[in-house]
Amino acid sequence: MELDRQQLEEMYRRMCRIRYFEEAVIKIHSSGELIGPAHPYIGEEAVAVGVCAALRDDDRIAGNHRSHGHPIAKGGDVKRAMAEILGKVDGFCKGKGGSMHLADFSIGILGESGIVASSVPIATGAALASKLGKKDFISVVFFGDGASNQGACHESMNMAALWDLPVIFVCENNGYAITTSYRNSVSVDHVSDRASAYGMPGVLVDGQDAIAVWEATNEAVVRARAGEGPTLLEAHTYRYMGHFGADNPLGYRTEEEEAYYRGRDCIERLGAHLVDAGTAT
Repeated sequence: MELDRQQLEEMYRRMCRIRYFEEAVIKIHSSGELIGPAHPYIGEEAVAVGVCAALRDDDRIAGNHRSHGHPIAKGGDVKRAMAEILGKVDGFCKGKGGSMHLADFSIGILGESGIVASSVPIATGAALASKLGKKDFISVVFFGDGASNQGACHESMNMAALWDLPVIFVCENNGYAITTSYRNSVSVDHVSDRASAYGMPGVLVDGQDAIAVWEATNEAVVRARAGEGPTLLEAHTYRYMGHFGADNPLGYRTEEEEAYYRGRDCIERLGAHLVDAGTAT
């Protein structure tokens, strides 16, 4: 199975939509109009879009504190998302959830949480509901490298593997749990290496390559729908901004590192692919 022109163009469109949305959030936050923290997803767009492009509308997703990009990638309404962030009544949760709680059950968006790793058991529960109800929707949860060390994450993976649940665990490894490098907190080279301990496939993918993310996700989706159980998908990616608005990332990482990842920008890479393939000008 390959992506056609229409799918590739829509992936590019949604990646741009996420970036423009986040740039708007940063501008509003800097002006003081937005109260509370905001965690930009800029730089990681290929992961959310690559994963969600392999899903159906009735498949479920759950996210974390850095999750504006996930519901937008799934097809969520950007006006309702912004309204929610601004605490307005026409937001996804009537303005009561804010930046870290965007949900729309009508298209499978279960919501997010600022509590690290707390969405992992929720997505696992949704997968259990699919199996018990003899449905064929699957569940996907996005979490970071920091969350991969939480007990809730390990417990969920163990249960999912034990019961062959249709869930995909997507670790967005952007290199840092706030200021702590994952190399100082994860005992193996890659988070995906842990999958073998649970008896599930562990897949490492370039999170700056939207097509590679889609390909890896599609394989996991086929496996899950066939009743063959979960997959741990680790996408190596990078957040361009700080953990939140007031965070200065140069306090714990280098300009050279930032320049390297910006030179591999996921939107520019997909755009170049579209042009090189003659799909777009």
